[in-house]
Amino acid sequence: MDASLESPAFIGLGGNLGDAVATLKAALRALDALPDTRVVHASKLYRTAAWGVTDQPDFINAVALLHTRREPRQLLEDLLEIERHAGRHRLDDGSDRWGPRTLDLDLLLFGDARIDEPGLHVPHPRLHERAFVLVPLAEIAPDARIPGVGTAAQALARMAPAQVEGVTYADPLDSA
Repeated sequence: MDASLESPAFIGLGGNLGDAVATLKAALRALDALPDTRVVHASKLYRTAAWGVTDQPDFINAVALLHTRREPRQLLEDLLEIERHAGRHRLDDGSDRWGPRTLDLDLLLFGDARIDEPGLHVPHPRLHERAFVLVPLAEIAPDARIPGVGTAAQALARMAPAQVEGVTYADPLDSA
């Protein structure tokens, strides 16, 4: 892959049904297998208490940095297909947005792009408000720029990530 044509993309990963650790590891392998894409770095895994709908299991979360030549819309479609393959079924009305799920993949950042299209919003609209995303993002890329906000480290410094605790699992890129 020609590095001069690659764009960095940060992907948030999460899940709380089944073996979430194995599911996230499999998702990282699936991301790395996408055409014209490679996983460059992945955070460690974090256990996060559910919020929104709190009567559900804790989530396991991580962030991955990809280098890709795919366009943002195609990458989003790839993420949705990986979710479906992992058993995620989204309801058309979005009523399951805060509920339990096998896998959730979010396109957080795509280079320095700002995209506001139906179904595709980059940077992720609530990225800077969510410790469960900022902690792993700042772990692997503290200087990652969130357009309109600042760096990941600056956004994290403005919040209290007390509800995010590190999970002592192996490197998520190791085989499950």
